[in-house]
Amino acid sequence: MTDGKVRLQKFLAESGVASRRKSEELIESGKVKVNGRVAMIGDKINPKKDTVTVNGKKIVKQKNLTYIMLHKPRGFITTMNDEMDRKCVAELIKDVSGRVYPVGRLDRDSEGMLLFTNDGEFANAMTHPTKHVPKTYRVTVRPSISEEQITALTQGVIIDDRKTAPAEVRVVLKEEGRVVLEIILYEGRNRQIRKMCEEVGLEVARLKRTAIGSIKLGMLKQGAWRELNEDEVRKLMIAADMDRKKKTK
Repeated sequence: MTDGKVRLQKFLAESGVASRRKSEELIESGKVKVNGRVAMIGDKINPKKDTVTVNGKKIVKQKNLTYIMLHKPRGFITTMNDEMDRKCVAELIKDVSGRVYPVGRLDRDSEGMLLFTNDGEFANAMTHPTKHVPKTYRVTVRPSISEEQITALTQGVIIDDRKTAPAEVRVVLKEEGRVVLEIILYEGRNRQIRKMCEEVGLEVARLKRTAIGSIKLGMLKQGAWRELNEDEVRKLMIAADMDRKKKTK
């Protein structure tokens, strides 16, 4: 018979605080307490009996699951708050009801599709390195590009002492001094496309994520967000190989 206990980071993720990975960072930094005691990695709690706080705020498990898509503009960092007072994506979704957090990230100089949710298992599946959910980018590079560079990007290059996974690279537009590429990645490493291009001698002038799985950014305006519909959530779950069904809010 179960004692009703769950791992603390799982509870935090399912409560919409952050992904499991980020929740573990919050625990390690001493910001999480259980019944007034500073929590540790590995702790389990009974959601019906124990009181969990993050930065002094009591956490209550979310009842409704929310999934939204934001068209992130350049100049915003992917975080819900920033100690350096930089522009955060939180400013763009402040009218979303309930607490949500980013699924993965886009660096400050990049733009395009960024997902948010309060579903910890969904976020974990979408970002876990073993899932290989494809992400599509429109990338403008300078000055031009050779077949050798395309082959290198496709087959993988060494960045941060490790070879990148095979990618799909297609030339969309080629003009004097610039080339527009479509790049599909099946892994998500920090500033991966910028580092890959730098490794083969290309300068990235613009980088925009246009799709995750089969879900496209479409005509959503910069800085605007919308809720994903049930079919879109289902398709993303299939892409992440999730074996359970959920209903959207």
